[in-house]
Amino acid sequence: MKYDVIIVGAGPSGIFAALELIKKKDIKVLLLEKGRGLKERIELIQKSEVRSQKSEASPTLSGWGGAGAFSDGKLTLSSEVGGFLSRYLDEKELAGLIDYVDSCYIKHGAPQNTYGTDTVEIEKLKVKASQNNLKLIPTRIRHIGTDRCPEVLQNFKNSLEERIEIQFNKKVESIILNGSKVSGVRTEDGREFTSDFVILSPGRGGADWLDREYRKLGLIPLMNPVDIGVRVELPASTLSFVTDIIYEPKLIYYSRQFDDQIRTFCVNPYGEVVQESADGIFTVNGHSYTAKRSENTNFALLVSTSFTKPFNEPISYGKYIARLANFLGEGVIVQRLGDLLKGRRSTPERMKKGITVPTLKTATPGDLSFVLPYRFLANIMEMLKALDKFAPGVCSEHTLLYGIEVKFYSLQLKLTKSLETEIPNLFAIGDGAGVSRGLIQASVSGVMSAREILKRLN
Repeated sequence: MKYDVIIVGAGPSGIFAALELIKKKDIKVLLLEKGRGLKERIELIQKSEVRSQKSEASPTLSGWGGAGAFSDGKLTLSSEVGGFLSRYLDEKELAGLIDYVDSCYIKHGAPQNTYGTDTVEIEKLKVKASQNNLKLIPTRIRHIGTDRCPEVLQNFKNSLEERIEIQFNKKVESIILNGSKVSGVRTEDGREFTSDFVILSPGRGGADWLDREYRKLGLIPLMNPVDIGVRVELPASTLSFVTDIIYEPKLIYYSRQFDDQIRTFCVNPYGEVVQESADGIFTVNGHSYTAKRSENTNFALLVSTSFTKPFNEPISYGKYIARLANFLGEGVIVQRLGDLLKGRRSTPERMKKGITVPTLKTATPGDLSFVLPYRFLANIMEMLKALDKFAPGVCSEHTLLYGIEVKFYSLQLKLTKSLETEIPNLFAIGDGAGVSRGLIQASVSGVMSAREILKRLN
């Protein structure tokens, strides 16, 4: 079972690595994915079987397209947000690759129109943000939409399936070395696949596995801050003066009490809040569509904090917080901001009195102060107050907070400029490797690793 290149993970980074590799004729590429094909993933989610998926790969995070298959499909066309590839590329190189992968998305069905091009209005918003201790990072956004993402990803699969070998339900257990170099992978069912080049693209759902495997190989990962917070839902009219211009405003705030960074993430104008599942842990996320609209806008508020020695397992810490919310709420908890400020839990009766109607119907009314550590809760409340000055109404008692939202990509590996690990010919890309935090930079990382491998193969 010898291949020229093996790719582990069929998220956007793995897909774009494969798209780049097939530019070489007669190349033998194997793509292994622990999850299912796109059609099977959609069927599982439609049957509401996510809650029962405790031992299998989560259909919302794993499978063809990775977590991006059921995201709202925002392509952030900026080098400033969405990842850390500026550590490895200069600004011109990164901008060029962003344009390149963006053109690939358009070729495979992404819409032509973009948001965030009205520079005059954006400058006004930046001034207003700075007056309230907020930093607004303007970005061009191409919005695919949650409903259109599967179609675009299917088009990518159509471009690849006759040129490479794709195997689903193949969970990679370990990396095989030959001396100091990589020589292949071993799957959970005991099969071995060999290659002189391996690209690890585990995505958000595989970051924990990559952390364990990396340590097993005797390599010490660096650590990104852990991102933990809540998803905020409020009437769309509250933020429409921003979202109609930028679509996804990237707002950053530094708390006075702890000097921690709090940021908005994954803003979904006229969207809905959704529940995700991974390893039996239920977290919260947001979607927005092209064909339908709700009356609400939702966004995440994430607190970034770094741990110091001796603790070095931020992913496990994030999972612990999420499990605590699940324990108290039997899933995702929702709370009215007014109830949180009054020191009381939300109840079904109090929720019915609210003006903001929750779009996630399965969330349990509860009290997030029993879940979030004081530092995180204090930081979130500080930023909500700053946002309320920027956009009056954010701190309404009817604003809803869902918990917990946590991003499992705290791992960061020591990598070369082509994203090669300390093990020769072993590359690590995408969100799971800590180099990206969004579709565009994940896709770019796939191109970077593939181009380096093509140089060596030639």
